[in-house]
Amino acid sequence: MDFKSTIRTIPDYPRKGIMFRDVSTLMADPKAFGAAVERLSAPFEKFEISKVAGIDARGFILGGAIALRLKAGFLPLRKPGKLPYRTFSESYELEYGSDALHMHVDGVEPGERVLLVDDLIATGGTAEAGVKLLRRGRADIVSAVFLVDLPDLGGARRVRNMGVEVNALVSFDGD
Repeated sequence: MDFKSTIRTIPDYPRKGIMFRDVSTLMADPKAFGAAVERLSAPFEKFEISKVAGIDARGFILGGAIALRLKAGFLPLRKPGKLPYRTFSESYELEYGSDALHMHVDGVEPGERVLLVDDLIATGGTAEAGVKLLRRGRADIVSAVFLVDLPDLGGARRVRNMGVEVNALVSFDGD
């Protein structure tokens, strides 16, 4: 399947010069979405994944589907103020400021095999925060998976430099 053709590109969004890769069109297509979940899950079927950690918010959609396919639990990594119990927090930098991800302190057990999932990796700040949260819970991070990699922005390399394997369905040159 040609997954790239199911991802809409919106020029100059959210600002001039940015080519926004809109994965909602892939997710809206049941054949493409099903095939994407299958393709991203297949390499990990024999790894006995305990949890799939999805990054707020599109990582919830993709991560939930992958968790079901792998017969694993789902762990939400959320923006501040969204989780009701005690949390670990990791801040990260954005072009226009900073943000944070949170995970319940009991979200993973030490040694649990976890797959980190999000829709897209660009500069890697959010994924790096996710890796740090999972490591604080002493999880065994098997891999980080994404629908889209923007390799020119260096995020996948940044996560690999943390010792985490990165897999993406498609990549788009440029930003």
